[in-house]
Amino acid sequence: MSRIKHIISAALCSTILVPAAYAQDNAERSSAPQSAEVDPNIIIVTATRRAQDVQDIPLAVTAVTPAQLERQGVVDVQQITQVSPSFSASNAQTSSGTVVLRIRGVGTTSNNIGFESAVGIFVDGAYQSRPGIALSELVDVERVEVLRGPQGTLFGRNTSAGALNITNKRPDLNEFGGFANASYGNFDHISLQGAVNAPIIQDTLALRVTGAYRKRDGFVGVVDSAGNNIGDSNGADQYLVRGQLGFESDGGIKARLIGDYSKSKAGCCAAIEIRKTPLEPAGLFAAVGLGPRGGMAGVGGAFDTNNTTAVQTAVDSRFGTANFAPLADVDQWGITGEIEVPIGEDITATYIGSYRQYRSLETYDSDFSGLDVFNANNDKKSIDTMTHELRFQGEAFDGKLDWLVGGYYSDEDIYQSIDFALGTDYDRLAGALLAGATAGGTLNPLSPLYAGGATFLGATPLQNLTGINPALIRTTNAYSQKSESWSLFTHNTFEVTDGLKLTMGLRYSDEKKNGGFTQVSTNNNLCPAALGQVGAGNTPPSVALNTAILGLSCFGFTAPAIGSDLIPFPIPRPYQASFSDKELIYTGKVSYEFEAPVTVYASYTHGFKSGGINLDATAASGGRNPVFQSEEVNAYEFGLKAKMLDNALTFNMALFLEKFTNFQVLEFTGAQFETFNVPKAETKGFELEMTARPSDNFTINAGLTYADAKYPNDCATPADELRVRNLCGHSLTNAPKFVAIMGATYTRDIGSSLDFFVNGQIRAESDRRTSTQAFLVPTPPATVGSTAANPFDVQDGNVKINMRAGIGDQNDAWGVEAWVTNLTNQVTRGITFNTVLRGSGAASSRSAFIQAPRMYGVTVRGAF
Repeated sequence: MSRIKHIISAALCSTILVPAAYAQDNAERSSAPQSAEVDPNIIIVTATRRAQDVQDIPLAVTAVTPAQLERQGVVDVQQITQVSPSFSASNAQTSSGTVVLRIRGVGTTSNNIGFESAVGIFVDGAYQSRPGIALSELVDVERVEVLRGPQGTLFGRNTSAGALNITNKRPDLNEFGGFANASYGNFDHISLQGAVNAPIIQDTLALRVTGAYRKRDGFVGVVDSAGNNIGDSNGADQYLVRGQLGFESDGGIKARLIGDYSKSKAGCCAAIEIRKTPLEPAGLFAAVGLGPRGGMAGVGGAFDTNNTTAVQTAVDSRFGTANFAPLADVDQWGITGEIEVPIGEDITATYIGSYRQYRSLETYDSDFSGLDVFNANNDKKSIDTMTHELRFQGEAFDGKLDWLVGGYYSDEDIYQSIDFALGTDYDRLAGALLAGATAGGTLNPLSPLYAGGATFLGATPLQNLTGINPALIRTTNAYSQKSESWSLFTHNTFEVTDGLKLTMGLRYSDEKKNGGFTQVSTNNNLCPAALGQVGAGNTPPSVALNTAILGLSCFGFTAPAIGSDLIPFPIPRPYQASFSDKELIYTGKVSYEFEAPVTVYASYTHGFKSGGINLDATAASGGRNPVFQSEEVNAYEFGLKAKMLDNALTFNMALFLEKFTNFQVLEFTGAQFETFNVPKAETKGFELEMTARPSDNFTINAGLTYADAKYPNDCATPADELRVRNLCGHSLTNAPKFVAIMGATYTRDIGSSLDFFVNGQIRAESDRRTSTQAFLVPTPPATVGSTAANPFDVQDGNVKINMRAGIGDQNDAWGVEAWVTNLTNQVTRGITFNTVLRGSGAASSRSAFIQAPRMYGVTVRGAF
C-alpha cells in the first residue's frame, strides 16, 4: 500500500502534466482544417446514438479529440490507455488474435478465435467483432469515446464491460482541403498520414480520401540459442487507405459510403524468459545434449521466486530467444453505408450496414526458445462479418419525450487452420523433462530408467520407446464457426419536469452459433504407439512418469484426433457444437440538472455477453463440453457532472458497482486453451475527471480511477473445478486498483504569425497481476487447492511520462513537433505465462510479453 501511495502522490504532485481526454483546448490544433470555430466547453458525442454534449448525458464516458490522440502518440486502439485511466490493453503472441481490451479492470482474455471481446468496438457505427480487426491506424478521426460500464441497450452485442465508439471525420461538402503529417523516431520509426477532402457537387456530394503508413523496427530483439541476432519482434509495418463519399440533399437526407483497406506485415510477439526452469541448474539440458541453458540465450531470468532484480534485468534487456523471428501478413477490407432520412418534422430513420473481410497468415515459434521444438506454421484466419442496423428516433409531447426504436442483425463466418510441427530438438527436450519427472534420477542419457526395463529414456526417449522420430510429425487442425445475431431495442428519455429526466432502455437479443474442430491431416503415429506401450506395461510402474510420457507423445496441438470419452487425457477430438441464447437487456436511469450547471444521475443496467464455442483441438477431449455459457452483469452507477467558474472548471465523478455471473475466462495451460465460466466476478470503485483552464493559454487535466476488479471469496462452489476455485479472492488479470493521469498544455503566440505549445502527461498505475491464475494448478487437477503462488505474477506499480512540444503557423498551415513517450524508459510486463515445454507447475520456466520502452522523434505537419 505504501508503494501505491507513493505512485499516486507522484502523479498528484507532478508539475509536468498533460491534457487528459475530457475536453478540447481552444488552442489545440487538429490535424485537419476545421470548418467552424470549436467551443472548448462543448464536446458533442454520440454515446446515446444522439448528438449531445458529453456533460449532458447520464453516462460515464471519456471523449478523446484528434489533438489529444496526436499529442499522446495514440495510433491504434491499444494505446488509448494513454488518455483514459479506466481503459487498458494487453497483447500476447499474435497481433491478430491475442489483444485484450479492458474497462474498469474487466475484459475477456483471448487467444481463441471463438472468443469475443467484452469491450465492444464500433467504427462509424459498425460493430467490429474482434479487437484485432480494429488495430489499424487511428487517423483522420473526429473523436474516440470510451463508454464505461455495460452498453448493451444501444450498442448491441458483447459490451458487458464497455464500448469504444470511434467516429472518423466526415467529408466536408463545402471546402477543399486536407493535411499531411510525417514523423521519424528511434527504432527507425517512419509514419506518414494524410487526407484530402474534395467537394464534387457543392453542398451536395464530396469525397474524402485518407491514408496512413507506419513502419518501425521491433523493440524486442530475437536471438537464437547461440545469442545470434536473427530478427526483431513487436514492430510495425502497415498501411491504411480509406475513402468516403458524403451526400446531403435539400430535403435533409444525409448519406455516407465508406470503403477501407489495410495491411500489416509486422511479426508479433516475442516473449522474454523471466524465470529459469529448475531443469537448467540440475544439468538436465546438458545431459541430453541441448547445452547448459537448453536453447535459451541472453540475460535470462531468476531461478528462485524472490529474485525480482533478475526478472527486471531480463525484461530490460528486451531480448527474446526463438528458433526464428515471427512472420505475419494481415489484411482486411470493409464497406460501411450510412443513411439518415427525415420522416416528417420530428422523426428520423437511420440505417447503418457493413461488410468486412479479415484475413491473416502468421508463423511463429511456439516454444519460445532457440531450440527447434514446436512451431506454428501457416496460422490462417478468416473472418467475414455482415451487420445491419435500422433505427427510428424522434421527439413527442412537445419535446419532453426523446424516443428511439430499432433492430439489428449480424452474420459472421469464421475459419482458422494451423499447421503444427514438432522439431529436431523435441525428443531431446522430452528426455530432459522426463529426467526431471524422476527428480533427476537419470542424468546419464545412456542409462536405463529402471533395473527391469528397457533403455528407452536416454537422450531420445520417445524414439527409443516407440521407434518413431517426433521431428517428422506434422498436423493440420481446422476450426470453423457460423454465428447469427438479431435484436430489437428501444431507448427513451422523458423529461418529467424541468431538469428531471427518466431514461428507460430495453433490448431483446437472440444469439445462435454453430462451430467445431476437424483435423485436416496428421502423420502422428507417436501418440498411439506410446499409448500402446503404456497399456502393455512396457513402461515404468509410475503413474506420474507414464502421464509425462503420454503428455509428451500426445502433445495436444499435434496429437491425432483419437480422443474419446474413455480417454480423459487432453487428446484432440473432432466435434461440432451448437450454442443459442436469448436475453433481455435493460437499463433505467434518473438524472437531475441543477443550475450550475451540475447534473447528478443514478442508473441500473443489466448487461449480457454471448456465450459460444471453444475453438480448440482439445475442447471436447475426455467428453468435455466445448460450449461456454453467456456472461451477464448487473451494474449500478451514480455520477455527477459539473461545470463551474464560468466553465473554466469541469469536474466529473462516477461511483460504480458491477456484478458478473458466469464470467468468461480463457486460460492457456501449456498444452491446450481451456474456456470456463466463473460463477461470480465483480468490479467496484470510483472515477474522477477534471479539466481546469486558469487562462486562455493554460489547460490542466486530471483523471483518477480506483477499480477493485476481482473474483470474490465466494466466486465458486466446492463442485467447481480447482482452476475455478483457485481464482476466488484474487484480482482479475491486468487490473490495477489505481490508475492516475495528469497533465497540462501551455500555448503561446510568437509574434503575429507563429505559436508554440508544450504539453506533458504522467500516467501512474498500482500493482497488477499479469496471468490468469494466482496459484499453481496441479496437473492433473488435484482435489485440494495449491498454496504455491505463480512466480513473478505481479507487475509492480509504475509511472510513465509522455512529452511533446512544437512550433507552427497560427493558421495551422505548418508545424514542427518533438515528442517522447515513456520518458523514463519504464519497461513493464503485459502478460506472464508458463513457457511451453520447459517444465510444469513449480518446476516450470516463466516468460512474459513486455510493453513498449521509451520512444522519441519529430513530426512535421502541414494543412491546406
